[in-house]
Order: sequence, then C-alpha cells, then structure tokens
Amino acid sequence: MRVTTVEEMRRLDRTAMERFGIPGEILMENAGEAVYFTILSELEVPGERFLVLCGGGHNGGDGFVVARKLHSAGGLVRVMILSDPSRYDEAPRLHLHMVERLGIPVEVRPSVEAIREALEWSDVVVDAMLGTGLDREVGGLYREAIEAVNASGRTVVAVDIPSGVHGDTGTVMGVAVEADLTVTFGLPKRGNLLYPGAGLCGELFVSHISFPPELYGDPAIAVAINEPLPLPPRRPDGHKGSFGDALFVAGAAGYFGAPAFSASAHLKAGGGYARLAAPAPVVPHLAGLAPEAVHAPQPATADGTLAAAAVEGLVELAGRVDFTVVGPGLSLQEETVEAVRRLVRAVPGPLLVDGDGLTAVASDPAAVRERGGPTVLTPHPGEMARLAGLSTAEVLADPIPLLQRMAGELEAIVVLKGAHSLLGLPSGEVFVNTSGNDGMATAGSGDVLTGIITAMAGLGLELADAVRTGVFVHGLAGDLAAESVGPDGVTARSILGFLPEAVALLREEYGELVAGCCGAVTVL
Repeated sequence: MRVTTVEEMRRLDRTAMERFGIPGEILMENAGEAVYFTILSELEVPGERFLVLCGGGHNGGDGFVVARKLHSAGGLVRVMILSDPSRYDEAPRLHLHMVERLGIPVEVRPSVEAIREALEWSDVVVDAMLGTGLDREVGGLYREAIEAVNASGRTVVAVDIPSGVHGDTGTVMGVAVEADLTVTFGLPKRGNLLYPGAGLCGELFVSHISFPPELYGDPAIAVAINEPLPLPPRRPDGHKGSFGDALFVAGAAGYFGAPAFSASAHLKAGGGYARLAAPAPVVPHLAGLAPEAVHAPQPATADGTLAAAAVEGLVELAGRVDFTVVGPGLSLQEETVEAVRRLVRAVPGPLLVDGDGLTAVASDPAAVRERGGPTVLTPHPGEMARLAGLSTAEVLADPIPLLQRMAGELEAIVVLKGAHSLLGLPSGEVFVNTSGNDGMATAGSGDVLTGIITAMAGLGLELADAVRTGVFVHGLAGDLAAESVGPDGVTARSILGFLPEAVALLREEYGELVAGCCGAVTVL
C-alpha cells in the first residue's frame, strides 16, 4: 500500500474529480460515511452522545457527514464549528446545510468554556478540525479545543489525521489530538505512519472513498508500507553453503554481544554458514556466545581491536562468501577506523555496514560511494546524523526526503532504524516498516537485524527484497518477544530466540500478514 504526501493526495483528489468525474461532494460523502461505518463497527451509536468538532476546511465538511450519519443511526449529536462557516466552498456548505435542516444543534465559534461543557456532555468526540493541510503551529481557539479534548478522557475519532499532526512529517505542530481511532482517506498519509504522529492516531483505518483502483498504485508515489516478500522454499537437498555463507567482521575487547548476536541471527533466521572474524584476543570469549559460528581470529591492536594488518586477509575471505557485514562492536580505535574504511572500499561482493562501521565511514563517504559491489547501511538516527552532517533532531524532523537523498548520493540501500523503520533505495523508493514495538529499543537489537538481512539474502531473495523482508522479520520477532514477556522485558537475546518462529510465521501465514498491512492499517 502506497503512502502519500499531502500534495500527492490533493493530486489524487483532483484526478478523481476531473478525470473520472467523481464530484467533490460525493468524495466528501464517502469520507464521512467511512468514518461513520468505522464508529458503527467499533463503538456503540444508538443513544450515545457525539460531539463533532469541525474546522473551516474540507475536514470540517467530512465532519458534517459524520454528524448526519450518526444522527440517522440514533446517536445524540452536537456540532461545533471553530471557524467562519461563510468561508466554506460548495461541498462542505452543502453538507452543513443538510445538518442544519435535520435540526442537529450547531454552534459557531464557541467559547472554550462551551467546548469543555460539550465535552462533559459527550461520550465520543469526532475530531474534524484541522486535517492534513496544517502547515503552521496550532494556536487560538483550535489549540484550546485540542487541549480540552485531550484532557476530557473521552473516546476520540480523528478524521483523516489527528488535528495538530503535520500530514507529511508526523510532527506535532505545537499541540495535537490524541485519538483512539483515525480514519484516513484514499491512502495513508506519511504523517499517519511517521512518529510522533503515528502514535497519536490510535488504531488506523484506510478507506479508498471510491477512488478507481489505478490511483492506488500510482508509480509517482515513491513511499509505501513495507510488505515482506515470500520466502523461497528451502532446498531439500541443500547443505550449509546452499543457504547463505556470511562473513561478520565484528567485535573488540569489551564488545562481545554485538558480533555474537549478528552471527547467531544469521543462523537463527535460516542462514547456513556464519563466519565470525574478530580480533584474536576476543575469540575465546565469543566462542562460548556463538558456538555455531566458524571463528576466524584476526590480527589485533594493543587495545584488542581489529588491526590494519587484517585487511588484506579479510578482503580475500570476503571474496569467498556470499555476504559481508562490517561494524558490529568494532570500536572507534583510530587504527581500526582506518582499517574499516579500507575494507569497505575493497570488499568485492554485497556488504552491510552497521554500528561502528558507519561512524568510520561517516567522514569518508567516498568509501561507500566508490564501492564496486552493492551496499546496505543500517544507521540509527544518531548514526544517520553523522553520515548526513546534520543533528539528530534534523534527521527526525523530516526523515523521508533525507533518506532519499542519502540513498541516492551513496548509491546504497539505507535502513533508518527506529519506530517504524524506513528503508530507502537508490531509486528514491522508500518503505515504511510497521512491524516491531518500543521494547526493541534495547542494546543489541540492531545487531540482530544485520544477521537477519544476510539470512534473507542467503535464502535466495534479491538484495533489496532481502533487506525489506529482514527488517519486517526483525520487527515480527520483536513483537512475538513482547507478546511473550512484555515490552519492558524484551532483549536482543529474546528477539534472537523468537526468530525461528517469526520466519515460520512468514512462511505459513504470509497472506494474512500482508493482507493486514503488517498490523498497522485496517483497510475498509
């Protein structure tokens, strides 16, 4: 399912009206009806009291349709308009006229005290105030209304997006409604899926509001929800080399978990052969943590980190495997950092750079850009900030355009890890991953991801598909772990432990996982 910007959604609306002859009044009717049917399926309606808060644009017009439908189903409805109704264009004006003719109470520009009184009266609030077009900080009566809604404790249903959330970035524009349900129209907006906005939507529903199917897959829309790819069947006559031979250049004195998690995740997720190349003094410690890996001790510095003398042998070894990972737990020792840069340039085949490897190449991006083989980078926001020369706050403020730029400039697949991780391809395509949970914000979780990606490639997926599927499986394993022990108790080891079950679910219940948009969106 594709994910739009606000302007892309406006373009789809115009296309529906101008090319396919669907009047704006009908689109508004369909939008309001979608909200109504969602309320009908999720909440009680007859005899319940509904306060519909409407703004001055088309979002308010959708609210009038909701009010009329709830009234017809036996709900007790009050409407409050927070703007000047004389500014409505034809579509919302038509629907407001119907509301008034039905005798539904309508109050224009109420005081904040009147809004609070109405909230006390209500059981459910319909937020049709600001919609997706918001481009400045919320102030005045709207701010006071949003604060009153959030303080009321009432069930809140948001129309298209919670008021106060930026439709393109998910940023809170000063203050935003905290919704229990959100019904968005046509396709999800970026602000519905990017945090913090995603966390304010509650349960997210999508209604296509009678758009022709060809609009849903518009190739000009570069962002989509990440759907995993079906896994190729395992060869019954396969051997360990048939399912992916991966080299992990990782570890240093004091950094034992990262290399062990990465190599073990490769094996737990279906990979056949994991080679762990760590500084020689570290290997005895790692052998007990990752006994299934084949250990390749490397020359070490006096600090117990990877020495420059290791590079030539590692390049030769990388030439004999299917996939190489560089970075988990390598440290930022000066000689090691330079060795990493040389190694990144020289590895001939597919390469994933993570952790300390990302910091090493941040000041030398040409080491990535000039590579001969395909590259995957898996930064968290702080590492992305170093790669892009920005602050972490700047990365998080509007991550999708930045991800598109960095993936293009570095000619690499870039995974920006976090809540709803983002995957950027050099082509400009971006995928929003919706599996996973906040319990996965724990040390070592990202190291597990690296091994899952190499395993997906080893099972036979093309590189971009392996990354997409690996990120999804990582989140799914985290969801299974959180379901088992609660999010507070999730560790990298527990994510690792649920990898076999996650991979099995993907094989056995693929259709259900994809049909549910990975659990993030319900399609009406």
